[in-house]
Amino acid sequence: MRTASVLVALMTLPALAADPAPAVNPFFAEWKTPFGMPPFAEIREEHFLPAFREGTARQKTEVAAIAEATEAATFDNTIVALELSGQFMDRVGSVFFNLTGAETNPKLQAVNREVMPLMSAHRDDIQLNPKLYQRVKAVWEARATLKLAPDQARLLERTYKGFVRAGAALTSDQQVRMRAINNEQSKLGVEFGDRLLKATKAFQLVIENPSDLAGLPEGTRMAAATAAKKIGQEGKWLFTLDGPSIWPFLEYAQNRELRKRLLTGYLERCNQGGDTDTNAIVAKVAALRVEKAQLLGYRTWADYVLEENMAKDAKGVYGLLDQIWKPALEVAKKERAELQAMMAKDLPGQKLEPWDWRYYAEKVKQAKYDFDEESVKPYFAIDDVRQGAFAVAGRLYGITFTEVKGIPVYQKDVRCFEVKEKDGHHLGLIYVDYHPRPGKRGGAWMSNYRSAWVRQGKQVDPVVVNVCNFTAPAGDRPALLTADEVRTLFHEFGHGLHGLFYKGRYRGTAGTPRDFVELPSQVMENWSMEPQVLRLYAKHYKTGETIPDALVAKMKKAATFGQGFATVEYMAASLLDMDWHTLTETKPQDTAAFEKASLAKWGLIAEIPPRYRSPYFSHIMGGYAAGYYSYIWSAVLDSDAFQAFKEKGDLFDAATAAKFRAEVLSKGGTEDPALLYQRFRGRDPKVGPLLEKRGLK
Repeated sequence: MRTASVLVALMTLPALAADPAPAVNPFFAEWKTPFGMPPFAEIREEHFLPAFREGTARQKTEVAAIAEATEAATFDNTIVALELSGQFMDRVGSVFFNLTGAETNPKLQAVNREVMPLMSAHRDDIQLNPKLYQRVKAVWEARATLKLAPDQARLLERTYKGFVRAGAALTSDQQVRMRAINNEQSKLGVEFGDRLLKATKAFQLVIENPSDLAGLPEGTRMAAATAAKKIGQEGKWLFTLDGPSIWPFLEYAQNRELRKRLLTGYLERCNQGGDTDTNAIVAKVAALRVEKAQLLGYRTWADYVLEENMAKDAKGVYGLLDQIWKPALEVAKKERAELQAMMAKDLPGQKLEPWDWRYYAEKVKQAKYDFDEESVKPYFAIDDVRQGAFAVAGRLYGITFTEVKGIPVYQKDVRCFEVKEKDGHHLGLIYVDYHPRPGKRGGAWMSNYRSAWVRQGKQVDPVVVNVCNFTAPAGDRPALLTADEVRTLFHEFGHGLHGLFYKGRYRGTAGTPRDFVELPSQVMENWSMEPQVLRLYAKHYKTGETIPDALVAKMKKAATFGQGFATVEYMAASLLDMDWHTLTETKPQDTAAFEKASLAKWGLIAEIPPRYRSPYFSHIMGGYAAGYYSYIWSAVLDSDAFQAFKEKGDLFDAATAAKFRAEVLSKGGTEDPALLYQRFRGRDPKVGPLLEKRGLK
């Protein structure tokens, strides 16, 4: 998953005389590090607030100069000048917000509670500045006479709409209320994240009796023993809510009661009262979003958000989801019957429950296809998989990856690679951070430490980071990934390529709509499990043997098994998100009752919980509000795009790859994404390839 990235331009900035101690704060000095990377070892928690305050002060001065200018507003002196402002702020924010996601601690969390309201107020000071808005509006109204290039026109449109959508055209009284809403939302967002992290990391299932490990693969046992040792419980086994711990347990553990306890812990996070409960926060945020949308003239938050997405409106989203929900639910019901029949052999008369689904799905898969997910893990050592992703990019785009030693990293397990074009020209850097730890939030994402753009006529080379929570090494074994983790690695790497390949002139045109941004990531997943690609990287970690063709054939035959479950659990969360954000009532809802009614309305079967429940649905508390559907929308695009390579009879067809890079990956948000896709494919996308790939038709 790609989170909202901080647009960064790391600059060589002199220390300011006004700062009380510039020499001891790395943000006020030149970074004399390889590739100008942040000197992580020198940065302390106490450095951030002074740097953020300096950043706001600098940008306020920059913005005041634009707003108070006496000459007529032009594209260059207003729109470009705004684009260039705030670079010191971005320098600080790139480090801070990446650390709060990947390597936080109580001190950083305390700083974050101060920073977020500060940033919210600062954004409002800019976007609700009446003089500045009038200058932006003047350029917008003169756009027909300006003879702008397409990317300039796009930047102008985004800038003007950004002001209007922030409330610049509201009355002064309405703006006062808008500021209050933004301030409250910023505080609630921080509190939600802190509570979710605390609840997730607090849950521990410690097993003392070896018999309770029955059914678990050796690697899972070893990882649990290592985890227990780290918390002072040597000789025992620890299971947590981190993905590499919970999912194998639910798939293989024979102890049904322990499966129930672990899944219940996962599903009931932030839903049990006390200082980790988020129900009131979720309800309040949803209500504030309705109020904000209606202040701006929209009926619902979804109307506000989707106006800028490919879907355009809620009707478009529900229309797509309905096309896929119905066949997926029917397939899931057939899967349920198969699982219930298998369970009856073990537990006659017992009803299938959510904590039974993954366990009996594995049993059915083995019976039907003679395939066990554990059988492929020895061929998916993490370094080999990463090199496989690099190899695919090399075959497609001619780029190379070389590890950089001695470069600053924010945590000892993080690695960095230099990316070069075919001709040896430096393209950028990619950091990889793959394993869970106490200060890292769950999930997987890509972000930037520096975004590509052109500053004062010079290309700024990008620095991207992939952050994941994969199975960690255990004992003398390397980290061996599941097939899902392999796909996730390729997915986040696809986001990284998007960031590396952007060739726009402006930071303000780098981002794409939520329902397009997942195309570059999801399309990479398609290569990961293709037989000819597996031969590039899937080597047994002990023997070096390439994954056998017979095992690949079994895996491919079983590929669509379980797609009813996978699609339904994801889409249930998407529909829940849309229901939350098509509310018109500004009074907070009863979170539990609202969720129950939403899922019942869509006919979700009781054996499949939604992928995310409201109390821990971090996507919609952040940038994916009214946008979680984006993954399935982009899945239509990625399946159709990959089909273009298949139609050529060559998964590495050079012309198709060059066209995809030129028309999609390098363009960012410089043009309408629908037009970009049409230029690549020669037509609009079709839903058929997705349904076929998932076995839903």
